[in-house]
Amino acid sequence: QVRLEESGGGLVQAGESLTLSCSASGSIFGNSAMGWYRQAPGKERERVAIIYHGGPKEYASSVEGRFTASRVNPYTMYLQMNSLTPDDTGVYYCNFRDLHTSADYWGPGTQVTVSS
Repeated sequence: QVRLEESGGGLVQAGESLTLSCSASGSIFGNSAMGWYRQAPGKERERVAIIYHGGPKEYASSVEGRFTASRVNPYTMYLQMNSLTPDDTGVYYCNFRDLHTSADYWGPGTQVTVSS
């Protein structure tokens, strides 16, 4: 079992920066991936960034060059978000995926609101 908790969301103005944190606990080991997803009002949840076991990262095209995901240890992941725009508004979720079992775990989410 894996438990995740996000923090760092808030209200910022366009052009500003924000850093989200994800703290994990439980059975964090093996072939896994951790990622950030977001869901804007009225839209489906979309993947923002993912870090695979061993380090490879992938970003959504909409955030490439502005957002940086980092996993400093198996239990801690960050999302540095720069040059935020109102389109970045949404609830941001931390995700842990066991690539061996395909089990997915989610945090409760943290709200990010970017005003114009």
